Amino acid sequence: MTASSGGYRERNSTADRTLTVLGMFSDNRLHISAADVADALDCARSTAYRYLQTLVSTSFLEEAPHGGFRLGIRVMELARLARRSFSLTEVALPVMRALADELGETVLLTRLVDSAVICIERCEGANQLIRLSYERGSRLPINAGASALVLLAWLRESQARELLAREPLQSFTESTLVDVDSLMNRLSEIRANSVSVSVAEVDPDVIGIAAPVFGGNGAVVAALSVVTMRRRVPPKRLDDLVSAIAAASSTLSNQIVVRDG
Repeated sequence: MTASSGGYRERNSTADRTLTVLGMFSDNRLHISAADVADALDCARSTAYRYLQTLVSTSFLEEAPHGGFRLGIRVMELARLARRSFSLTEVALPVMRALADELGETVLLTRLVDSAVICIERCEGANQLIRLSYERGSRLPINAGASALVLLAWLRESQARELLAREPLQSFTESTLVDVDSLMNRLSEIRANSVSVSVAEVDPDVIGIAAPVFGGNGAVVAALSVVTMRRRVPPKRLDDLVSAIAAASSTLSNQIVVRDG
């Protein structure tokens, strides 16, 4: 039992030292030397070199062309797998929470699933006064509302028309568009502005602002939006909401590109 316990401690010690070596790399330190490792581990340079050679043999490190050692291909493979392990909602939630807290409003993440617009995540601000009932998994109208129109706007025109023609379009308020040609003109305007503002299209008292979230292939993978009561959005605040949504969607798009890279 003693020998086994000692072996376990020894293995942990080796693992700890290996992690220390890998943890030496940073944005400001892309190469390390045996002397650097010896200082960090407080060991002889020959011992440090053995650790380095073990990491080289397993492709976690490689010898740099001009001396020293740099991160190897195995680290890049693990980074790629780590990025893939994060789902869209996991990547989006920190951005959504920050935006909801900043604005004090409900923030939604929606996707096109087959021919339906689905709310896949929602966040509310920590000090939010008014809460709107958009639940995860709920189906939203395809022809009305900021999120739906953003998701349609970056499709090919033939795809958008085909989706809009699948079933009769419902009119919710006098502001709802149900004519496909009018909707296509609206989608063109949204692409030009890179943001969709929907006033009283689904509910006469609600305004929505949405922006596209792009994936690594340049396609729109989701819409990020904020929904709130119209009385809470005077003209000056509308500009602030549009800027905040645009910035957050850009941040999220960049994170998804890194995840998919």
